[in-house]
Amino acid sequence: MTDKLWGGRFTQKAAAWVDKFGASIGFDQAMAHEDLEGSLAHVAMLGKTGIIPQKDADAITDGLHQLQQKLDAGELHFTIANEDIHLNLESMLTDLIGPVAGKLHTARSRNDQVATDLHLWLKHRLPEIKSAISDLQSVLVEKADEHAGTIMPGYTHMQHAQPITYGHYLLAYFEMFQRDYERFEFNQKHTDILPLGAAALAGTTFPIDREFVAEQLGFDAVYHNSLDAVSDRDFALEFLSNAAILMQHLSRLAEELILWCTYEFNYIEMSDAFSTGSSIMPQKKNADFAELTRGKTGRVYGALMGLLTTMKAIPLAYNKDMQEDKEPIFDAFDTILGSVHIFSGMIESLTVHPEKMHDATINDFSNATELADYLATKGVPFRQAHEIVGELVLKGIQTKTSLQDMPLAELQQAAPQIEEDVYTELSSEAAVNRRTSLGGTAVSNVKKEVKRAQGILAQHA
Repeated sequence: MTDKLWGGRFTQKAAAWVDKFGASIGFDQAMAHEDLEGSLAHVAMLGKTGIIPQKDADAITDGLHQLQQKLDAGELHFTIANEDIHLNLESMLTDLIGPVAGKLHTARSRNDQVATDLHLWLKHRLPEIKSAISDLQSVLVEKADEHAGTIMPGYTHMQHAQPITYGHYLLAYFEMFQRDYERFEFNQKHTDILPLGAAALAGTTFPIDREFVAEQLGFDAVYHNSLDAVSDRDFALEFLSNAAILMQHLSRLAEELILWCTYEFNYIEMSDAFSTGSSIMPQKKNADFAELTRGKTGRVYGALMGLLTTMKAIPLAYNKDMQEDKEPIFDAFDTILGSVHIFSGMIESLTVHPEKMHDATINDFSNATELADYLATKGVPFRQAHEIVGELVLKGIQTKTSLQDMPLAELQQAAPQIEEDVYTELSSEAAVNRRTSLGGTAVSNVKKEVKRAQGILAQHA
């Protein structure tokens, strides 16, 4: 017969390679702290309700504390023979205190136990992610304040569109990361629900006190359906979805930073601390950490798609497929946390070249909309103004003359409404500072939005 803790009805042992295939201890040992934490709350409830004698509850509690100390000291060694973190720790507890350890599993199943562990694991780590996002936002706001008036080209379709400021650009990512922050904040609500007490799938006949356990573990609520408690992982999918969106934002930012530190753009330069060189080309300074984050985005997308695919056809309640939920979550957590920290340091330490940014807006015809708007204020219908300016741009391209360098007589030949004051309107500074509409790029707006952003960050704290 098998020597597994669940092996009473089995007469044959699995081969070692089969055990290895089915075991999860290689990765779910990451939840050892959470497993012990959940067991301490569970045994406290068993003793409080009289489901087991208090002296037995005390003995189990003492044993669990010993295991916590050994875990913290790195003295616990897990085995494939005990397949998962739950059976490993129960076996160790039995070695410490004897058969009374078996009473710990009264009124619970590994099904609700593992769900509880994963809830706890994520519950403990979501604040780390939110804190890291806040740190990155703080860097963005600091730099946006510093560069509120640093003029640069704005792009659509990767073509020069209209002048903006670098501060305005940075605050765009502040807003994206704020929504990421809020998504993880909402994820915390769904993670803060206790599955323990659902047992295998149908609840238990023992007079358990789930609210007491929830209070002990700091959960805000309990699952109200035992099938739901053990069989769904939507809180984990929500985490991975949030992680994927966060990485998409980081990847977009990475792409721009990579472009902007090229010789052709030269808007910025990465610090040496966040760059690497070439083994053959001495002049190279590569934005490898931005590139690596861009690459790791696919890794997080894969984690989301993997778990969605795993869960898509699982009938209620628990199935072994769900063992595949943990590795992608653990990996995604490490990936996004590291990536956010990298970007905080990278943006904090990069060098901005304001002159290069500004010069890129001088002869690029990105002030064409200013001239069209100018004509509209003179009573020319905007569609007609658009056509007039388009023809002037074409002429300028052909003659290599910018709009602001065209003689007034030439401009008036295209539109007699144009007067001497047009040249003031065509400067990049004017183009930026005239855009005072809410959300616009005017320097005054950027300074207001910096203060607003600082207020949001104060609420995070």
